[in-house]
Amino acid sequence: MASPPDTSKTLKLERYNSYLRKIQNTKVLNASSKLLFRATLLIALVLVLFFTINCPPLSDHNNPHHLHHHNFLSTAIFASSSSAVGGAAWEKQVRHSSTPRRPNGLSVLVTGAAGFVGSHCSLALKKRGDGVLGLDNFNTYYDPSLKRARQKLLLKHQVFIVEGDLNDAPLLAKLFDVMPFTHILHLAAQAGVRYAMQNPQSYVSSNIAGFVNLLEVAKAANPQPAIVWASSSSVYGLNTEVPFSENHRTDQPASLYAATKKAGEEIAHTYNHIYGISLTGLRFFTVYGPWGRPDMAYFFFTKDILQGKPIDIYQAQDEKQVARDFTYIDDVVKGCIGALDTAEKSTGSGGKKKVGKLVSILESLLNIKAKKHVIKMPRNGDVPYTHANVSLAYRDFGYKPTTDLSTGLRKFVKWYASYYGIQTKVKKGKEVNSEHNED
Repeated sequence: MASPPDTSKTLKLERYNSYLRKIQNTKVLNASSKLLFRATLLIALVLVLFFTINCPPLSDHNNPHHLHHHNFLSTAIFASSSSAVGGAAWEKQVRHSSTPRRPNGLSVLVTGAAGFVGSHCSLALKKRGDGVLGLDNFNTYYDPSLKRARQKLLLKHQVFIVEGDLNDAPLLAKLFDVMPFTHILHLAAQAGVRYAMQNPQSYVSSNIAGFVNLLEVAKAANPQPAIVWASSSSVYGLNTEVPFSENHRTDQPASLYAATKKAGEEIAHTYNHIYGISLTGLRFFTVYGPWGRPDMAYFFFTKDILQGKPIDIYQAQDEKQVARDFTYIDDVVKGCIGALDTAEKSTGSGGKKKVGKLVSILESLLNIKAKKHVIKMPRNGDVPYTHANVSLAYRDFGYKPTTDLSTGLRKFVKWYASYYGIQTKVKKGKEVNSEHNED
């Protein structure tokens, strides 16, 4: 009887082939898994990047006053190397805007250039032949469309505004690498007295940390620029001596805003003492005029009177009317430029007006009777009276305000009606050209 065929070799061969197939399938599966994982990760990253850039944070919808500090550097990766921050085209814009066009002209970095005072000063400096570069973060404390409109106006006059934040040290250092500024006009700040009760951190971040950051960059610059910066009449706080003078006490601030401005004055003194930086602080008193801030009383009084809405007229706790020194924007511009022109080199490497009077003038200009609602002033940081003694400013750089309240408000109302397209006949009076005309 024949023996059965030996199939052991065949079985071993089939098992071996099966083993090879399993290994091959495993390799293919592993490779496919890795490829799928990488593709999924790439898609996820792209989606996250897309939504981060194009969708605002939810808090912006819930809080209309949420400060959005747009960092210019965040968009640079999507721009070509020539137009990004630090690129050739960007540097050319910075240099062109900053270069003076008159002999011995200044080269001025204006912080807060898209703001009320900053835009007026930038335009006035540019018109006389100085080099001007703006810096602004376009935050949303008030409607940024007004800031964008000022930016557009400045661009017509070849003033370039870099969109960035005071706390972005690399950006500030880059600006000084590109252009050795002779002066800084530091007007950027978190403004407003009452808003400090809602968002106190924004005042510390901008008015203290941002200021220190700017001083650190200026300290390291060669040559060091002279700095003129905006303090505030709010530093006089609960002082009752009038008119307010530079030798009056300023150690009783009535608001966090005032406290941060007072801190700025002490910080400025320190940097001057240690590093020899030339610093001139200006205490502004209720600046008003065309292109002004919508959060100021004269601005929203005009809006509410035109719309037939009641307006709140505050009384002090002693039932006297609240009073303010109002300073027309053109006079403030002259003061800022005078301070720049007379600033020493760094050595390191208007009358008091009752708020009721302001309302009366607006009623006359608008030909509309305001619906007044007289109430006690709340304890929210505002002070009942401000009144300036400007004798030292006159002595040091010839500061002498010339625009009375009636003339200034007439010019503001005329601009307001034009900007917002409102049909109203402003009562005729002496017309004085504003520094902010577009011609």
